Amino acid sequence: MAEWTTGMAGQEALPYPFYVDIVTKRYFDGVDNKNLSKVLNCFHPDAVLHEATSDTTHVGRDAIRAMFEKLFADFEDIWHGNFVHVADPQSNAVCSQFTVLITPNGGDQLRYENCNRFYLKDRLFQHVVVYMSGDNLLKEGDA
Repeated sequence: MAEWTTGMAGQEALPYPFYVDIVTKRYFDGVDNKNLSKVLNCFHPDAVLHEATSDTTHVGRDAIRAMFEKLFADFEDIWHGNFVHVADPQSNAVCSQFTVLITPNGGDQLRYENCNRFYLKDRLFQHVVVYMSGDNLLKEGDA
């Protein structure tokens, strides 16, 4: 098989519920509950998370870990919901549109309407593209 590329054809198609499960019950549930190991278990060791709106890229699980550690430290409450998913099993990808309610430490709640595109390889996230409706909250942490 050729080297993996984002959205490449010929991947093993997974059932639609798998895509919804990894995005909502594993990844976003982990984020909302600040469960770092649950979040990181969704990613390949060499995964890329790209916040496209500000062109911020985190390469590898260590950089992604540091980014989430900063996010969890800077915000007291995080909630993702109102999901709309479109899965493309042939390219092993899922696009999720959702609402984010997030409260900075000592601040007022912010509301975002975001969209993420998740590309999977071997049942884990290999490349995630995040589109945010406001300021970038996924800033570089101390890796």
